Amino acid sequence: MFVAIVQIPMSKRPRKAAVEAARKSAPTYTALRAKGLVRKYYLNGQAGGGGVYLWESEAAARAWYTPEWEKRMEAAFGARPVVTYYDNHVVVDNEADQVRVEE
Repeated sequence: MFVAIVQIPMSKRPRKAAVEAARKSAPTYTALRAKGLVRKYYLNGQAGGGGVYLWESEAAARAWYTPEWEKRMEAAFGARPVVTYYDNHVVVDNEADQVRVEE
């Protein structure tokens, strides 16, 4: 697995507005399942907005975060997003009561 954290410097939204925006954009990320997106967590806090994304591979993640994507995000939010990439070799999943190790 591979993790990308996207941070967008912006004001924290009220909860209702953050949920509404997430629901509106969710179909975009649901469709990305076919391109390797496993899960997305929406972020909304004092440091800004963004998301934590779990991808099947680094290649899948990098295929999504293109210069064109960056321009769209900057146009939509008025700030340039920052993407940080991480290898993810071990997952503790308390819901499934398991620890998964990528072999």
